[in-house]
Amino acid sequence: MVQPDVEVLVVGGGQAGIAMSEHLSKMNVSHVVVERDRIAERWRTGRWDSLVANGPAWHDRFPNLDFDVNPDAFATKDEVAAYLEQYAKTFAGRIETGVEVTSVRRASQDSRFEVQTTMGDFKVNYVVAATGPFQKPVIPNVVPADTNIQQLHSHHYKNPEQLPEGGVLVVGAGSSGAQIAAELTKVGRDVYLAVGPHDRPPRSYRGRDFVWWLGVLGKWDMTTPGPNTEHVTIAVSGAEGGKTVDFRGLAQEGITLLGRAASFDSGTMRFNNDLQENIARGDENYLSLLEEADAYIERHGLDLPEEPEAKILGPNPPSLENPILELDLAGAGIASIIWATGFTQDYSWLEVDAFDAQGRPIHQRGVSNEPGVYFLGLPWQSRRGSSFIWGVWHDAKYLADQIDIQRSYANYRPSAKQDERSDELIKHVVTQPTGVSQ
Repeated sequence: MVQPDVEVLVVGGGQAGIAMSEHLSKMNVSHVVVERDRIAERWRTGRWDSLVANGPAWHDRFPNLDFDVNPDAFATKDEVAAYLEQYAKTFAGRIETGVEVTSVRRASQDSRFEVQTTMGDFKVNYVVAATGPFQKPVIPNVVPADTNIQQLHSHHYKNPEQLPEGGVLVVGAGSSGAQIAAELTKVGRDVYLAVGPHDRPPRSYRGRDFVWWLGVLGKWDMTTPGPNTEHVTIAVSGAEGGKTVDFRGLAQEGITLLGRAASFDSGTMRFNNDLQENIARGDENYLSLLEEADAYIERHGLDLPEEPEAKILGPNPPSLENPILELDLAGAGIASIIWATGFTQDYSWLEVDAFDAQGRPIHQRGVSNEPGVYFLGLPWQSRRGSSFIWGVWHDAKYLADQIDIQRSYANYRPSAKQDERSDELIKHVVTQPTGVSQ
C-alpha cells in the first residue's frame, strides 16, 4: 500500500520522537512518527519491574506538562510510560504504532527519501532517527553461551524470581547494575558486583537533589564529557525514595565488590586489579561536587543546612582492601550473570552515508552530514542532558528549527522581477564579445 507523502519521517515513538512531533506540529510541518511497538515501549517492557526514574518528577519531565505525582518523588516506569502517552495527546501529531521501518534510502529520481514500512511505502523530504541510545543490548564476549550459567542483559532482567536459585554476578555498576545488585541482596541472594569507572554524585546534598546541583553549577550544559570519561557511567538511584549509591554501604549489606570483568576460563572468572582505583575515582567525583556545592552556597549566601556527615566515607570492606582477582563461579555458588553493560545502536534500516566505520552517526548537534537526515536522543548530542526527557525536548526544538530553515530554502522561488533581471543579465552576457582572438 502506498502511503500519502509527508515532509518528515520520525522513527521512534519514545521521548525523543514525541518531543520531535510536538515541535513539528507547532510549525505546521506535515510528518509521521512511526513506532514498531507502543509509545514509550522501552519504559514499559525494557526495564525491570521495580525501576523508578533516576530524577525527581519536577525535573525529569517535558516543560509543558507536570507528572501526576509528588514533584519530589521518583516516578515508576509505568508512570513514565503513561506520562509520555498522555503528553503525546496534548498536540495533534500523527503517531503510528505497531509499524516498523524496514528501509530508508535516497530516491534515484529526486532528492527525497524512499521509505519502506510494514504499513506501506511513501516518500519524505526529511528523516529523523529518534530511536535513542538503548537499541541493542551489549553482552561482552567473555563467558561462552554454552556455560552452565544463566546469562542475561539488564535489559531483560525483570525481578529476582526470574533467576535460578543461587548467587548472582552483576557486571557493571552504573545506575542499572547498582540498583539490581541492591535489589537482589535484599531478597537474600549472594551477590557479586563488578565495578568499573563511574561518577557517583550524591542523591541530594544540603536539601537539594543532585539534578538541581548539576543545574545551578552548569554541569547539565557541558557540551562534551571530560577527558577519558566517554564511557564512564553514572551511579545514581531513585529507588527507595532516592538515596546516594554507596558501594561501601552495599558491601556492608553483603555484596562482594570486584574489579572489571576481564576473562573467563574453565569456570573461573578473572577480574582486573582496578577496584580500588575505580572506587577512589568515584569518591573523588562525589566529594568534588560537595565542595562545589559548598562554594556555591557561600557565594550566593543561601540558607541551606550544613551536612558534614555527607563527607564521611565509611570503612573499606574486605573485598575492597583485598580485591578478588579470580573467582570460581561454581565454587562461589553463582548460578547467573546479569550484564549491566550498556547498549549499542542499530541503524541498519537507514541506508544512507551518515555513519563512521564503526556505524556511529556522524553529526553536529544531531544534524547529519547526509542532507535531510537528523539524529535525536543520543547521549551528549548537544549537552550532558541530551538523553534525558527534558534535554531531548530542547534538542528536538533545535532540529525542528534546522528542518524549517532547510524547508525555507527549498521552498524559495524568485519573484517575477528577479526573473526578469536574471533574463536580462543572461542576454547581456551572451551578446558580449568574448575577447578571444583567432
